[in-house]
Amino acid sequence: MKPAIRCLIVDDEALAREAIRTQIAQDPELEVVGEAEDGRGATRAIESLRPDLLFLDIQIPDGDGFEVLHALMARSIVLPVTIFVTAYDTYAPRAFEAHALDYLLKPIREERFKEAVSLAKSRIAADRGSRATEQLTSLLARGGLLTRRSNRLPVKVAGRILLVPLDQIQWIASEGNYVRLHLTGQTYLMRETLTALEARLDPEQFTRIHRSVIVNVDHVESLRPWFTGEYIVQMRSGKEMALTRRYRANLQRLVGREKL
Repeated sequence: MKPAIRCLIVDDEALAREAIRTQIAQDPELEVVGEAEDGRGATRAIESLRPDLLFLDIQIPDGDGFEVLHALMARSIVLPVTIFVTAYDTYAPRAFEAHALDYLLKPIREERFKEAVSLAKSRIAADRGSRATEQLTSLLARGGLLTRRSNRLPVKVAGRILLVPLDQIQWIASEGNYVRLHLTGQTYLMRETLTALEARLDPEQFTRIHRSVIVNVDHVESLRPWFTGEYIVQMRSGKEMALTRRYRANLQRLVGREKL
């Protein structure tokens, strides 16, 4: 049986907290472990309770929701998966810049709440899976079965660890603190930054073409100039992605083409 997803509700309005609590109660996979009414209380509660999922109002006393997240990051506290809940849509761009998973407007519609929670469950499962993956990676490395430049990548999928062959990965895309591995006909989500994963990959096989994309050079079909001065990378699968000027030399070196 999977452990429950531990939720913390932060809102200065009692009725708003009750509304979220009521919707959480309808999902047996969720449990409320605490509530807070202001920024200071939220910071203390997150630090002590370490919830998996945070429902965070933006306009709260003693610092807004953004300041709560900044305070936690300044203290090197791992942020829970965060869903902002607010009556104002003007904060949406800033919320996603703060790596919020979703942004719910009050009054919260039941279908939107379920949609946000479903996405949160996927992220939390990936987060928990990453810890198991790290443990397995360490074990394999100690046994000499997995080197730092391994030809396989451990990924947690549906309760088991898959060792995904690197040569089957076509490209890797950043999704905040996660990366998505793209293979033929399927993708896998990992809780790891693109920069951290890049350091573990063979630079002769994988190269970054954009701040949010790494490609497997063996799967690159062609390059073509774009009017912006950048290039379009076409993969053998037909997928096209931008090669920005900052990373142009990377692909040039690896594919052995003439100067772009």
